[in-house]
Amino acid sequence: MSEAVVVIGAGQAAAQLAASLRQGGFGAPIVVIGDEPYPPYQRPPLSKKFLIERPAPDSLYLRAPGFWDEQKVTLMLGTPVAAVDAAARRVMLADRRAIDFGILAFATGTRARALPLPGADLPGVFSVRKIDDIRQLRPALDDARRAVIVGAGYIGLEVAAGMRAEGREVTLLEAEDRVMKRVTGRAISDFFDAFHRARGVDLRLGARLAAITGEARATGVRLADGAEIAADLVLVATGAKVNDEIAAAAGIACEDGILVDESAATNVAGVYAIGDCARFPSRRYGRHIRLECVQNAIDQAKAAAAAMLGKGERYDPVPWFWSDQYDLKLQIAGLMDGHDQADTIGDPASARFSVEYRKAGRLIAVDAVNDGRAYMTARRRIAEETA
Repeated sequence: MSEAVVVIGAGQAAAQLAASLRQGGFGAPIVVIGDEPYPPYQRPPLSKKFLIERPAPDSLYLRAPGFWDEQKVTLMLGTPVAAVDAAARRVMLADRRAIDFGILAFATGTRARALPLPGADLPGVFSVRKIDDIRQLRPALDDARRAVIVGAGYIGLEVAAGMRAEGREVTLLEAEDRVMKRVTGRAISDFFDAFHRARGVDLRLGARLAAITGEARATGVRLADGAEIAADLVLVATGAKVNDEIAAAAGIACEDGILVDESAATNVAGVYAIGDCARFPSRRYGRHIRLECVQNAIDQAKAAAAAMLGKGERYDPVPWFWSDQYDLKLQIAGLMDGHDQADTIGDPASARFSVEYRKAGRLIAVDAVNDGRAYMTARRRIAEETA
């Protein structure tokens, strides 16, 4: 039987897993399979500096070009996976080749959530998940004066800020009653709402999209109330869908993500899942959670590597996230959903403040705006109070 560790996916989690295995003394082959033509790279800058500053793709690479060869990690890039046969310990590629494994790790991440609406597949409709998404968006943006962004989460707001900094007209549509509703509390939502409006973003809450208009290419959108908004391009930023279909077809338990235990192991022996695609049990928060963030990609990969090396440890982190918009840095520690108390520390008018979220008296999350000290202190306090 093969002793190789095969990783499906070539993002941050896959890169960390391979590096941690080698650091831990793992000597058997490691094969990382990615459907993009790029080696493992950072995704958060895509909607921030990479979009605005236009650097070369290699500026995002997580490791220098020679690292993977030095570590004897085989990268199979631009190589989609078609299926996994868990019983035969084999990965089938789209080009009909097969790779045998001793241990398999899914690091398949997520993809942009598609809009099931007329016109969603027109030229001129974009998303932001990959390097090539930005390489297509950037030239179109250079030729655009007016843009419609659908979705006021991190990506929608970050791109809106970048577009306004370039002097473009931006209409931002959000179906919910406030921005970033899924990830933060009302005080933070209200602050960012007002900040964007003050900089000229036409922000429309409770906006239900009916169609993307146009024939040869997108020329705008039509809302459910019949209103039409003209645009030179449309950016869809309505969240992500987890890539767990191949795992589910292989008999691996999935539920909006690949279900794993506290060491990132699935219900199939010798098969793991890490990063954005994995849903794991958190004693800290009393439920199973799936995290789409750099922290989780790195730390869960380290936990999985430790388990593969026979040094298993319980993975139950204090998650952290960040978003850059204009001259604001939002840093989030913990998960605020389920809180029963929210306290604002400092003055939002100063654009430097934080919000602390508690549940039954325990600190479970903190949002900090331009306040790195509050954020760093919060990570330690949350770890102590939710242990």
